[in-house]
Amino acid sequence: MAEIIQKDGTWVFDGDALRLTPGRDRNVSPLRRALGELTVPLRALAGVSFEQGKRSGRLRLRLRDGADPLLHASGGRLTESDDPYQLAVEPGRYGVAEYFVDEVRGALPHDRVPAGPVDRYLLPGPAVPLSVSAGDGTAGFDGERVRLEWNWKTEDAKAAAGPRTLAVADLAAVEWLPAAGLENGFLRFTVKNAPTKAPPKYDPNAVELWGFRKDPLMALVAAAVQARLPHPAAGPDAGAELACGRAPLTADRDDGHDGLLRRLRELGELRRDGVLTEEEFAMAKQAVLRRM
Repeated sequence: MAEIIQKDGTWVFDGDALRLTPGRDRNVSPLRRALGELTVPLRALAGVSFEQGKRSGRLRLRLRDGADPLLHASGGRLTESDDPYQLAVEPGRYGVAEYFVDEVRGALPHDRVPAGPVDRYLLPGPAVPLSVSAGDGTAGFDGERVRLEWNWKTEDAKAAAGPRTLAVADLAAVEWLPAAGLENGFLRFTVKNAPTKAPPKYDPNAVELWGFRKDPLMALVAAAVQARLPHPAAGPDAGAELACGRAPLTADRDDGHDGLLRRLRELGELRRDGVLTEEEFAMAKQAVLRRM
């Protein structure tokens, strides 16, 4: 077993999986705090590295292509501070970090754990329900339906259509793009048989993002939805299985009573830390209670 504890978070390796827990330091990003603890099975890992720096070092995990719906949904566009697979390491703990890397690498012989891409998600994606307010709207997801609601900053033509409810079965794709420079970002849902080329500002199936602090949280909504869509590398029968009501090709989920109670505790912590507003907390709490 190997463990490293830092202000940025705690990583533990037990020989079969890595448990990544974000720190409670005020500098830990809202996305990582909202995502919570991650368990990464060894079979999802392609590599691990440690880079030293003058002021701090950085542990990095490299996952197999297609293993994590968050990495797929974000397309490699998460910043270092938002990336849950990176850990800032203080200079006094460089030796511990190097030992951690050696332990994980020792458990990754290529004849046991292939490093190539996968055709199913090996991580379950963010816990649901989720509700995020950013840009010109609020995106909520309960595991089955996406709910889009608009605010006073929404373009009139889009707001006039009212709130949108989209069933996962009706979605062909989801895409998250952060704002960059003068270009706004977006969270966009593509509905089957109804493609659109409208800019996110006018698209009723998209939330426009302007580069503010909560924008990365929309990537969690995208990832939670992506986890329930057919894997991009899966066979042609994946979509049919979803249409027939079978579970998507994802890792096992903890949606039982204990898992829902844990989600309520996590939501309470996010409210206390200021990540969720009272309104967002109330919406997410009600969605959890309905599932219980």
